[in-house]
Amino acid sequence: MIIGNYIVAVFLIVLGLYAVANQRNMIKIVLGMGIVDYGVNLLIVSVGYRPGGTAPLFVANELLQGNFFVDPVPQALTLTSIVIGACVDAMALSLVIKIYNKYHTIDSTEVRRLNG
Repeated sequence: MIIGNYIVAVFLIVLGLYAVANQRNMIKIVLGMGIVDYGVNLLIVSVGYRPGGTAPLFVANELLQGNFFVDPVPQALTLTSIVIGACVDAMALSLVIKIYNKYHTIDSTEVRRLNG
């Protein structure tokens, strides 16, 4: 099952990079950036997963030699990445709105052509 997570994560990253590199519509480019972010988040969480692991919450007398805990660091990094990704997407979409208001197009090749 964990191999499936890696395959889906790589697929999402490649799909997002394809959208960023080959699309002319700026909204689709921003969506591609979001898809890359989701793929990286899935990859980070999959790396920190332990089969049979429990939450890293314990009392001193519950800590035994054979206990397996899931690593909380990838989860914390992913939570931070989700917040940062949402802010980056919001900022990029606001820039697309500003570009549309100024140039009346969201085609990236047209905006490049207008700037000379």
